[in-house]
Amino acid sequence: MTTRRARRTVRSAGLVAVAAAAAFSLTACGSGDSNAAGQGTKDSAATSASHSTGNAGAAGDSKTDGSKAGGSQAGASKAGGSQGGGDQSIADKSGTTAEAGPSLDHSQRLPDGSTAKIYQVGAQKYRADIVSHGSVLGSMVTHNTDAGLDFNDMFIVLGIDGSLHSWMGGGHQGPGTFTVAGDWKVKVTEPGEGHYRAQIIGHDGVAATLDANEHDEGLDANGIYMVLSASGVLSAHA
Repeated sequence: MTTRRARRTVRSAGLVAVAAAAAFSLTACGSGDSNAAGQGTKDSAATSASHSTGNAGAAGDSKTDGSKAGGSQAGASKAGGSQGGGDQSIADKSGTTAEAGPSLDHSQRLPDGSTAKIYQVGAQKYRADIVSHGSVLGSMVTHNTDAGLDFNDMFIVLGIDGSLHSWMGGGHQGPGTFTVAGDWKVKVTEPGEGHYRAQIIGHDGVAATLDANEHDEGLDANGIYMVLSASGVLSAHA
């Protein structure tokens, strides 16, 4: 009986030892898994923080770069504005550029009640618009010489200095030779259809010539203003 109890006691003790070892092993595994999980969580958090910090830095850099780019654009805009202002100043002084357009020199009442608006469009180059009730009825332009116009028996001479002289009537139908104001003698010939020529003759011979080839011509002959129309009508006025 004593021998069996001893074997049972030894066997029981061995079972207890095995059970204790298994429990310890399980406890150790649980602790290791918990630590690993905790470390993984910490690593994930650190990685997230690192990514967040990196993105924030990149965003900051983007803002900085954007600010710098904006500054550059602003500088460019200022530079462009300065150049535009310079061009505008030049245009304002000359009054002849396409941007500024022709400048109004003066307006003048005409004998038929309409108005001539005279614009300077270049050096010794003027344009006169005949305006009535807000509508432009006709125009004439100097091209380094005086310009003339027969406008329904109203005659106009526009000088290269922008001066304008106008009168009504007094026309002579060419061809022919006529004595006009200022004691000038004018010989009108017809070289071709729609083409008339007037020779202004003084004491010393031909002083000037008007050549109206499909358009009117005019001149200032020492204070005597003459117009020759494309239809051969000559008129002079002092």
